[in-house]
Amino acid sequence: MSFLKIYNLSTEVDGKDILKRVNLEIKKGETHVLLGANASGKSTLLYTLMGFPDYVVKEGKIVFGDKDITDLEIEERAELGIAAVYQNPPAINVKLSKLLDKISKKRVKIEGMEGLMEREINVGFSGGERKLSEVIQVISLNPQFIILDELDAGLDVENLEKLSSLIKKELSDKSILLITHRGRALRFFKPDFAHVMLDGEIICSSQNWKKIWETIEEDGYEKCKTCELHSNR
Repeated sequence: MSFLKIYNLSTEVDGKDILKRVNLEIKKGETHVLLGANASGKSTLLYTLMGFPDYVVKEGKIVFGDKDITDLEIEERAELGIAAVYQNPPAINVKLSKLLDKISKKRVKIEGMEGLMEREINVGFSGGERKLSEVIQVISLNPQFIILDELDAGLDVENLEKLSSLIKKELSDKSILLITHRGRALRFFKPDFAHVMLDGEIICSSQNWKKIWETIEEDGYEKCKTCELHSNR
């Protein structure tokens, strides 16, 4: 059964066409990775899925479970169980402990979180602390579908491994879409499917994520337009 299904999705931002006829299907419990260079449309897909109003759906639809969510507000999507760990979350003059008291659907106790609880969210946080704070908030929401936006940005290998292990432990039965252009997190998540986005289109999809990433590492994203996985998609 499909948990999230995107049909022929085209999105406009500030009058400019970004996403072009995107199709994607994620089943319950699966982990997918969306790879692509900067400005390829990955973040636009994230914000469209989350329901940000500046990202206008011109064509297609988004189905979550058995519900068409294409026109739902951000809050309505959150209530259905959709959440995201953002690359650059804003600073908020609210203590993390106070926010968790208001939003938590699941009790969270994670090593290292004590030092963040009585601090204002993302105020003076290091890159690793921002990511940990975001992950704690998402886990506390107990969502069914999680988007991880550039999780590996600004993290060394040790902290990336710790954060990846935490996500896999606490969200093991959830559906996950990992968005990245670096690929450093792939070996920790071992996704069920990998997709490549270029110029707002998904040009390649395969269960063989290692083959896709090897091609990108050796020849860059443009090679994905002509590789065998693209021609057989």
